[in-house]
Amino acid sequence: MAKAVAWHASFTSYSSSSSSSPFPRNPIVPVGFSLSLSPRIHTLSSAFPSLSIKPKRPNSSFEVRSVAAPAEDIAGFDEMVSGTERKYYMLGGKGGVGKTSCAASLAVKFANNGHHTLVVSTDPAHSLSDSFAQDLTGGMLVPVEGPDFPLFALELGELKLGELLDTPPPGLDEAIAISKVMQFLESPQYNMFTRIVFDTAPTGHTLRLLSLPDFLDASIGKILKLRQKIASATSAIKSVFGQEETKQNAADKLERLRERMVKVRDLFRDADSTEFVIVTIPTVMAVSESSRLSASLKKENVPVKRLIVNQILPPSASDCKFCAVKRKDQMRALDVIQSDPELSSLKLIQSPLVDMEIRGVPALKFMGDIVWK
Repeated sequence: MAKAVAWHASFTSYSSSSSSSPFPRNPIVPVGFSLSLSPRIHTLSSAFPSLSIKPKRPNSSFEVRSVAAPAEDIAGFDEMVSGTERKYYMLGGKGGVGKTSCAASLAVKFANNGHHTLVVSTDPAHSLSDSFAQDLTGGMLVPVEGPDFPLFALELGELKLGELLDTPPPGLDEAIAISKVMQFLESPQYNMFTRIVFDTAPTGHTLRLLSLPDFLDASIGKILKLRQKIASATSAIKSVFGQEETKQNAADKLERLRERMVKVRDLFRDADSTEFVIVTIPTVMAVSESSRLSASLKKENVPVKRLIVNQILPPSASDCKFCAVKRKDQMRALDVIQSDPELSSLKLIQSPLVDMEIRGVPALKFMGDIVWK
């Protein structure tokens, strides 16, 4: 099991101590992060003529006193940040494991490393605004204050699925959200974005999303056959009464929807431009669901390389009874990961549990600097 390191940090300085560490042979190295309260608002007036800007200053009371950063398992950010071609990162997993915080911290990290970055929430229950401590609602691109390079966020608005299907299949809302993002990214005015981070809906939505193209193929095929059968009869009636079909047929809309879903599926499977990052917490139940998610993603040929285990307890020389039991429980879950055939081959990233809420760009930068290495 990887050895852990205890970090102590504040807004203006940080210090470390190994005197009480249960792992004296593991040296403590400064994280090397910098926190700033001077937000920078990046505007792209020529490229974003209708951009909605809703600024809100980061919380200036940010202070982290203790986190755990098991450094041995954290690796690979150089690979993620290298190159100027566009790449997509989809973070998903069980509900409540911290996908939004991980996605937001990754987006801030990309922006601070020179990438024009877009972070998108496709979860119907958005929480990006809460994570960045900034109003990002409205379904439009909003510049995030604070990072060194332009970072924009998007919480997609309500999707009118009833116009296409009376009872939309599960996962369709998220699939359409991703396809909408792909559509506007194809426009020349958005060519500057080189890193796109998706904060996805919980596991079930993601799995159903991957099966949507096949479902729509079968459903739309039946609809089109039915349409052909009645077309001759209706056209005869319309010719008699001089009526012309001016409204777009619903079957045509569904056909285009199917094509968009195929593009989404192809994006998920493109190993050169896309990576799905699984986020979990150190409980056997959450790890088991992550294992099933990994198996399903691999079955659908979706590239998966990394597993984030969030909320790892910091090391302590003297645990209370509750902490000792909780730590033992987490170690059991980590052991399950090491022996799981689906998860053991993934790059393991142990994300720290901190003693305060990670909210606002300074806090997200701090999290990104110790997690994404």
